[in-house]
Formats: sequence, structure tokens, C-alpha cells
Amino acid sequence: MKDISWDAYQTFLAVARHGGLTGAAQASGVSPATVGRRVLDLEQTIGRQLFLRSQTGYRLTADGQALFEQLQAMDAVVRRVETWRQEAHGSAVVRLMAGTWVTWLVCENIQAIWSERDGFRLDMSVSERRATLAHRESDVGVRAVAPEEPHLTSRHAGEVAYAPYRQRNAPDGLATAWLAVSEEDAISPYLRWPHEQAAASIAVVVSRPRSLLDLARAGAGQAVLPCFVGDLDPGLERAGDELKQLRHGQWIVTNSEDRHRREIRTVSERLYRLVKSHADLFAGKRPSRSF
Repeated sequence: MKDISWDAYQTFLAVARHGGLTGAAQASGVSPATVGRRVLDLEQTIGRQLFLRSQTGYRLTADGQALFEQLQAMDAVVRRVETWRQEAHGSAVVRLMAGTWVTWLVCENIQAIWSERDGFRLDMSVSERRATLAHRESDVGVRAVAPEEPHLTSRHAGEVAYAPYRQRNAPDGLATAWLAVSEEDAISPYLRWPHEQAAASIAVVVSRPRSLLDLARAGAGQAVLPCFVGDLDPGLERAGDELKQLRHGQWIVTNSEDRHRREIRTVSERLYRLVKSHADLFAGKRPSRSF
């Protein structure tokens, strides 16, 4: 029987975890066609059908589920060995994936998450897309929805509120001027809000959410921001009430098989404590900061 490489099994795991070729391709950095070909080659080599294919994605067969369960355990062992090897060379890495504003909060409080005394490197990935925590993509993630994937472990870290903000003591003319992220980049509900509720009044469009804060500070108009960002900024004021339809929960997420790795557990716990310490701000309960 032909030997099967670990890479082939990793491709299978990626498809099983993402439920299809597109997500697996994004996680592994190859094309969906290549992923599909590798899965087909694996099935032919093993001599068993591993997936049921449909227009909605790939679903594991009974044989596929059995293989998936075996490989989950192997994958955990491989990663523990890799972590052990990295620690021996002082090169352990923790990958943190979060949205623009949680990343901003982490950067503002980096000593609460990481310091030069820690024996690992912290890699931060900024994305408005949902953290998948696929193999080697990220170790700790922050999500706006509770994860349903069976291989993920999560901790609820409170709620996030949003409101419109503008430059403090801004001229009345700014009351009707809106700032927005371009429609193709408006992934999250709060980014879509100006397009859905005030499209005719949008004055400036940018490609990144972080620029909304800078433009609001500069007096270019009003922007929808998380309350923990807007309420902390002395140069901003609320331009209206909380947009309650945008409120959502927040979860700190890790892979179940990785959550006991010392450095991942450390970052996850520190991140949870940081977010919880700002729980009132996240929930919009403190409308201003004292200076």
C-alpha cells in the first residue's frame, strides 16, 4: 500500500474542519482545486469515501468521521511535539486573531498580554472575519458569535455595545455627515450600518475600520464605533444613543486540543482578564472617561 504523507492528512483535517474546499484552501494557502485533488487522491489511496459532496459543502461519511477522530488525536500529538521543539530553541509562538478594536485594546495594554519575560513570541492577526483557528492559522481568537465547531473551546467574555461618535464639541453640520468603510469591506453589522441606514449622508469612505476613529477625531463626520473605543477617547462624544440592534456577545476561543499548552493557556487567560476588566466599557455602561 502506498505511504500516505502527513500533509495529505492535514489537508483532510482542514476540509473536515471547514466543511468544504474554500475554507480549507484559505487556511492552507493553496487553491480549492488543489485541495479537492488531494482529498480525492487520499480517498483513492485509502480505498474509502471520506466525504459526501454537495453544493453546500463537504460532509464526513462514517469512514471519514472515524478517520477524523483518529487524526484529531495524532494532530494534537504532532503539535505538542512541535511546541516542545520550539521551546527548546526559545521560539514558541502564540497566534492571536482578533478584530480591529480588540487588537487595538490589546496594543494599548500589551503588558497585560505579553512581556519580554515570556518565553514565547506573540503574533497578532487583525481581521474582521471570523477566527477559524484552523491548524497553524491561529491559536487564540475573539469571536462575536458562540462557536459551534466541536473542536473549539470558548469562554463568554461579556457584551459589546455600539453608538455613533463625533468630535467633541463639533459643529452642528457634522450631525448629518457619516463616515463609513467601503461596502465591499463592510463585513460586520456595525460597518454595514451607515450603508443600510444613512447611505445618502456618507461623506467619507475608507477601506479600514481603524481610519473611522482617526476621521471622527479630526472632525470629518460621525462614525459607528464600539463604545469601549469611543467612550475611552477624550476627543470624542456620543452623537446619539446606543444602537441596540448592533449589540452582541463576545467569546475567547481556543482549539480544544491546544488549550492546555502553557503559552496558549497564558495568552487566553490574560486576554479574558483584560476583556472582563473592561466589561462595563464594552457594554456601554460608562459613557465617558474622567481626565
